[in-house]
Amino acid sequence: MALLEVRDLQTHFFTREGVVKAVDGVSFTLEKGKTLGIVGESGCGKSVTALSIMGLIPKPPAKIVGGEVLFEGRDLTKLSERQLEDVRGKEIAMIFQDPMTSLNPTLKIGTQITEVIRRHYGVGKDEARKRAVGLLDEVHIPNAAGRLDDYPHRFSGGMRQRVMIAIALSCNPKLLIADEPTTALDVTVQAQVLDLLDELRHSHDMSMIIITHDMGVVAEAADDIIVMYAGQFVEQATTLDLFDHPEHPYTEALLGALPQIEGEGIREGRLTAIPGRPPDLIDPPVACRFGPRCPYANRKDSCTTTMPELREIRPGHLVRSAHPTSERAEVREEVPV
Repeated sequence: MALLEVRDLQTHFFTREGVVKAVDGVSFTLEKGKTLGIVGESGCGKSVTALSIMGLIPKPPAKIVGGEVLFEGRDLTKLSERQLEDVRGKEIAMIFQDPMTSLNPTLKIGTQITEVIRRHYGVGKDEARKRAVGLLDEVHIPNAAGRLDDYPHRFSGGMRQRVMIAIALSCNPKLLIADEPTTALDVTVQAQVLDLLDELRHSHDMSMIIITHDMGVVAEAADDIIVMYAGQFVEQATTLDLFDHPEHPYTEALLGALPQIEGEGIREGRLTAIPGRPPDLIDPPVACRFGPRCPYANRKDSCTTTMPELREIRPGHLVRSAHPTSERAEVREEVPV
């Protein structure tokens, strides 16, 4: 049995302007011990997917209007709030985007770690504090016992992120969701955080979902990658297959926007820019959502009339496109910016 199975998840936001289809028919499976990367530009629905799994979407205006989230066979969308509180932290934990705003600036670090431990394990204050010291040691914070009584502002950005990881690991969850875990960190600290997450995944024997807009992050951290665009998954493959043989034009564009080093120097030429803008999710296109920005859509084919199905183009590699790389005649159309 898979650890997590998401089936046709649909999360909508009901606003004065209309219904925003933030997550529109998302499906995927996560096996035990694996790391899944979900990547896409801002506003594509990555974080809402994670918050929907955790049952943390703001109600109102958000609502899960369809689909299932099966965690070890239990549909989390059918659980009560009290039942979800027993799952959060203990079985599924989440690292949120900005550790400075996620940590309470008025509470000491030790208080914020121990309250999770005491909530789920019912231990006393001294035992919870002892466990908190062990967690800070595990995430490599020096002088762990002394830092428990510090407030968040006394920590650097990288150290605050380590504290968030310690809180997430406090109850030894089976699944860790890391939402943009390297945002606002310099590249050296980013690498340290990613190495730490991988180390902890192995030592705690847990599965992980990493959400990011950075293809470089998922290249290093994930076993499998899902590319998300405008509320939908448009491509899914193993990390090696996706980077070696991207099929969706959007995935190609994301990879083309990355600087690459070849041989002794940096690859020559300009980075690829993606023209246009993502569609309005209040009134998304009935056809391919990437079609208006796609250089391969000829405006006369099914791209403009029909939503492409997510199909398996080769074993383990899924794509939602009428013009996947392996089936494409190399004819490009200029897309207006």
